[in-house]
Amino acid sequence: TVDEAIAKIKAGIKIQIREGSAAKNFENLFPLIKSYPKQIMFCTDDCHPDDLLKGHINKIVGRAVKKGADLFDVLAAAIINPIEHYHLPVGLLREGDDADFIVVNDLHDFNVKQTYINGELVYDDDRVKIKSESGNPINYFECDYISEKDIQVDNKAGKIKVIVAYDGDLITGTEEIVAKTDGKYIVSDVDRDILKIVVVNRYGKSKPQIGFIKNFGLKKGAIAGSIAHDSHNIIAIGVSDSDIVQAVNKIISDKGGIVACYDNIEEGLKLDVAGLMSTEPAEVVAEKYHKVNKMVKEMGSTLGAPFMTMAFMALLVIPELKIGDKGLFDVSKFDFTSLYV
Repeated sequence: TVDEAIAKIKAGIKIQIREGSAAKNFENLFPLIKSYPKQIMFCTDDCHPDDLLKGHINKIVGRAVKKGADLFDVLAAAIINPIEHYHLPVGLLREGDDADFIVVNDLHDFNVKQTYINGELVYDDDRVKIKSESGNPINYFECDYISEKDIQVDNKAGKIKVIVAYDGDLITGTEEIVAKTDGKYIVSDVDRDILKIVVVNRYGKSKPQIGFIKNFGLKKGAIAGSIAHDSHNIIAIGVSDSDIVQAVNKIISDKGGIVACYDNIEEGLKLDVAGLMSTEPAEVVAEKYHKVNKMVKEMGSTLGAPFMTMAFMALLVIPELKIGDKGLFDVSKFDFTSLYV
């Protein structure tokens, strides 16, 4: 909230206004630009390729100016404040600086026409002029394929803890619910939007960890990916064990990527560099991601960025309840916790 941000500013902490694919707080924190222009920075951390092709920090700058913020306060937040705060080796057009700057179409939309680094033109009207370099992708997958038996959850008396995801936010909640079962095992409950979530350690052979999550909205199939902050194990969410197994094993087979599947139909994006990045051009990656994301929406998800939201479910330092390769983690207590209440 703005009040929390102001308290941090008064304590000497700078605030980043963030517009990523999943986490967005520009609208909430915009008023801080006018009140505390020297303590504000912009960022677009965790942004999907199709979003990046539409713009980056320049789009935040344009939004801020259109909403009435002072142009020079906005440019300070985008340029001067982060360079000075992080001591970045980037010129600020001061005497003796390297010639690092961009040329934009106007001071309203801020569409980038040219980019100069150290005085060299590296981008010019949609053409990147930096020489391309090739290399052998580095990757590491040492896990075995999983089976439905590996992710079964015994039905024990009582309630279970459920991760509650929120669209556009990295913070999660916790609910204690009476789980749906097939008699012997706890299963996903599509009617209540409580789905099984699985994390598989991709760096070694170990037992998959299982939890349950609310608000992903899938009505069929499963999604999986090897982007799972910060360890980047395999993470999957689905309506049935067979769908989850299919999705996880596709990630293992491809040695990284994201995938959506149901009824043996698959749409995926292979990430051959550490299971996190692709060697293909940005436009190709963006198109493939768009197809996968479109399929997830057709499977029922209403989240703005389901894959990015899923990736943060394994980040064990953001409250409240998360899941890693060693099980459910209660961030408030900063300790692992049981699925069962």
